[in-house]
Amino acid sequence: MITTLTVTAFSVSPSFFACENITAIKNTCCSPTPGGLVLQTQIWSTWTGLEKKGQKLPKGSWTIHGLWPDNCDGSFEQYCDFSRQYDPTPSPKVLPNGTVAPQFGRQDPVLTCMENYWINQGASNVDFWDHEICMFSKHATCTSTFNVACYDQYPTFDMLAAAGITPSNKTSTTLTKLQNAIKSQTGAVPYFGCSTNGTVLSEVWYFNGTEQFGITRHWTPSSCSKDVPVWYYERTKASEREVRHWRSA
Repeated sequence: MITTLTVTAFSVSPSFFACENITAIKNTCCSPTPGGLVLQTQIWSTWTGLEKKGQKLPKGSWTIHGLWPDNCDGSFEQYCDFSRQYDPTPSPKVLPNGTVAPQFGRQDPVLTCMENYWINQGASNVDFWDHEICMFSKHATCTSTFNVACYDQYPTFDMLAAAGITPSNKTSTTLTKLQNAIKSQTGAVPYFGCSTNGTVLSEVWYFNGTEQFGITRHWTPSSCSKDVPVWYYERTKASEREVRHWRSA
């Protein structure tokens, strides 16, 4: 039986959010600098296209898209610290100020977590990892608070399930129910993304004041329809596999 989760760490917020701060930031460990938000995104897909090769989705879990800083307006900084440059092929190669971005320095992924939860669709996982790990060099070096130890995957599947919302090919849900389910667990509404004219749930974005603190109010309007049902489709059994939860691995 699924019970209501207690996600206390997610409901704790700093006294101000960097997006709204107008004073000098004294503690860069508590407020992203530059930028103002840390965006943590997850995907709900029902297939990978490479199931026969063993590339499957984690049962009972959404998958990871990425983690990057946001300037509170959709813009972002890039390649701010070359000592943390992991990208073998930086893009752009030359920054707007004329600085040439150096190539690959080192790479230290948490492979087990990646294999379980970082799943691509229509192409190999490695292709997806190549792109998103390179985004670390491009984006994560531009926020003072980034720390891998603080990277917390919000348990979207469990939080929705606790509110009685589970994948179904027969019963739809609504954007309001999705928003209320996560707000009841985290204290704030994330961004929900939908495809197919806003009717098929496909992603969620959590806007964090920092990696250490819980989500703030959402800063981007949902692409899911407010007027018609939203479908949170089931996966086929052939597209899923049991995985050991990465926190206990």
